[in-house]
Amino acid sequence: MTASTRSTATRAPSLGKRRLGVPSLVFMIIAASAPLTVVAGGVTSNYAVTGVLGIPLSFVVLGIVLLVFAVGYTAMSQHVQNAGAFYAYVARGLGKPAGIGAAWVALISYNAMQIGIYGMFGFAMGDFLLVTFGLAIPWWVCALIGWAVVGILGVNKVDLSAKVLGIIVACEFLIVIVYDVFALKVAPEGLSLESMQPSSLFTAGVGAALSFSIAAFMGFESGAIYGEEVKDPKTTPRRATLIAIAIIGVFYAFSAWAMAVGEGHSAVIENSAAGPGLVFGFLAAHTPGWFVTLGNLLFITSLLAALIAFHNVVSRYLFALGREGVLPSGLAKTNARTHAPVNGSLTQSALALVVLTVFAMAGAGQDVMFPIVTLFTWLTNTGAFGLVMLMALTSFAVIGYFRNESHGLGNWTTLVAPLLAGITLVVLFGTIVANFDVLIGTEGASVLGWLLPALVVVPGILGLLWAFRLRALQPAIYARVGRGGDLDEARE
Repeated sequence: MTASTRSTATRAPSLGKRRLGVPSLVFMIIAASAPLTVVAGGVTSNYAVTGVLGIPLSFVVLGIVLLVFAVGYTAMSQHVQNAGAFYAYVARGLGKPAGIGAAWVALISYNAMQIGIYGMFGFAMGDFLLVTFGLAIPWWVCALIGWAVVGILGVNKVDLSAKVLGIIVACEFLIVIVYDVFALKVAPEGLSLESMQPSSLFTAGVGAALSFSIAAFMGFESGAIYGEEVKDPKTTPRRATLIAIAIIGVFYAFSAWAMAVGEGHSAVIENSAAGPGLVFGFLAAHTPGWFVTLGNLLFITSLLAALIAFHNVVSRYLFALGREGVLPSGLAKTNARTHAPVNGSLTQSALALVVLTVFAMAGAGQDVMFPIVTLFTWLTNTGAFGLVMLMALTSFAVIGYFRNESHGLGNWTTLVAPLLAGITLVVLFGTIVANFDVLIGTEGASVLGWLLPALVVVPGILGLLWAFRLRALQPAIYARVGRGGDLDEARE
């Protein structure tokens, strides 16, 4: 048997044709951050809850931190292409037990982000139908409509999702840019740079402000997850990730500054209590009615885009873990026609349906804001908590990987940048822990303040124990951990 034949015989399923280029991948990364949702919902909430004026500067600071993180992360992506990116990187850099623990944390975190967004989507779509057409439809029915669309796209070709997301993201940018232009034109207190001053950010509420703002970047790391589906795995994920971080950081910083200018620096914190109504109310006063309606519709599709993006990430994690035998091998099944990870996609859809059903039952007869203050707020902040922890682990994993396999790269890429990023992300993770009660909207210590983070941390610990079990009882499977199912490479 030849070497090439042996490799073919021992390699587990792959995700098929390489369809994605840099532009498509950039759109998929940005879609996960939902630009219109971040500006209309995230930035306003950040101003209102934290009382910090320097929100624009927080995006600049975090953008720089994540660009430094991306130096080592994307360098590793050139040598390790695996649909379970964080999982594979931690396994290759910090050891297989840590990798499996990271995989379970990633699954919980990405599922929490994805399913939590259904709460905001259901509310936003229900409110739009009521105001525009007079149709009173429960939030959970609207959420199920989104769930069906996401499920259908999830089992189709990845480039179909990329095209849909590209159109949605482009329209989102248009709405926000129009808002920014009018905000700068109105400028009741002039074009002040007060919100960009360090003294406006580094105050008592800086930890909470950074914790809110980091959620706007969640999804940027997904570029490496598509490493098996891009046209050029050596360059496409790296370029797309760096471009996406730069665009997200600059765009959100500029839009948050424009909001402060448009409302006036002395009034923006108080006015932001209106939430998305601040942005759409402003647009209603300065643009035609049809444009406001379009903006509200795009707010909904912005959430849909994020749902699709995170669904794709979860389904690929399940595929990667099934392919290597860490989870049931059936999860590695792909559609023969679309090459999508069909069983991973269906599993994520099933889990989302169960959680939506639970919250729909729990919310019966509750206030109309129930899906936002519970499903959306609880789960998305839990997801961000887990993903920041994973990024910190991955930074140190990059150091471990390049210590053993330098690939001729310099110290900046293999040691200095990942070390700086790792230390900074650990500090940021600490601020999230310290401010978690604020992020989920509770006052003082609460059961939710420790229960929700535990939903992320405990599976990580169980993943470590599962790894030790695999090592003792199923060494062949353990040998494949982090290797993409390549038996030959695992034996080396």
